[in-house]
Amino acid sequence: MKVLLTGAFGNVGLSTLNELLKKNYNIRIFDIKTKRNKRLATKYKKIAEIFWGDLRNYKDVEKAVSDMDVVVHVAAIIPPLADKKPKFAESVNVGGTVNIIKAMESQPNKRKLIFTSSVAVYGDRLENPLIKPNDTPNPNDDDEYAKQKIMCEELIKNSSLDWAIFRLTYIVSLNKLQIDPLMFEMPLDTCIEICDTKDVGLALTNAVESKEIWGQILHIAGGERCQISYREYLKEMLDIFGIGFDELPEEAFRRDRGFHCGFMTTDKSQALLNYQRYNLDDYFNAVRKKVAISRFFTMMFKPIAQKYLLNKSHYYKEYLNEKAP
Repeated sequence: MKVLLTGAFGNVGLSTLNELLKKNYNIRIFDIKTKRNKRLATKYKKIAEIFWGDLRNYKDVEKAVSDMDVVVHVAAIIPPLADKKPKFAESVNVGGTVNIIKAMESQPNKRKLIFTSSVAVYGDRLENPLIKPNDTPNPNDDDEYAKQKIMCEELIKNSSLDWAIFRLTYIVSLNKLQIDPLMFEMPLDTCIEICDTKDVGLALTNAVESKEIWGQILHIAGGERCQISYREYLKEMLDIFGIGFDELPEEAFRRDRGFHCGFMTTDKSQALLNYQRYNLDDYFNAVRKKVAISRFFTMMFKPIAQKYLLNKSHYYKEYLNEKAP
């Protein structure tokens, strides 16, 4: 089996690559050549074929997909960069997918494409948090990333390829624990369902040889043991970091509708792919171990850490400006 993995050195990409390497596949990596990616590639250059290129360049894509049986297309420009530079993101996310489809369709034999989409395509689900795979996509007006994912899904469904589309939930990783201003964009009452990036990698890998997934849209999420409110999730995480949640004013967080996330039904994907291993407690315990030392120093400077965090919230800045005389 010859498998091409795009975006292999991203978060989900690395998890998928590590799972694929456990199989007896001929693996070709397709990613853009950066200092970070070159450094990561040194670990894999003897066990996988590394192909440097740009999804926007059709000739690069054509060479990459040549002679591949299955393409696992993970590469994408994601928020916050996708929000800051939507045209650039579209050139990669949509333009790159167009190139992959075109190049795969030009191959002599019919090829298979596995594409990762997002829970963002459903838009705001505060009032109706249970999401089913046959729910109609309804992206938020200002969510260009979600709109791009929907465009990609339609292009794939209208292609001549064998395809499977996986809509991913809120993905967590021990390698992505940095505080991001996006944390303030989600209303605290939002329902979220995490999935460990390693489980996503397993799902994508198990999909390669599955016979039942083709032509289907499936949810990839952690299951009932990974469901929680954003308020409870953030409280646990900030307490683990030593920053604390209770002292943070609610005015720092988005109050109106307009985000996404919810509880995703995964009965079918779990039955087909058997990938759900890690739950919320597993993740919280792993984070505790990872930040144990840094937590000590954060606790020493807790007020400073909280002030630094609040400075990343434009909602809190607006609140202070309105409150000022």
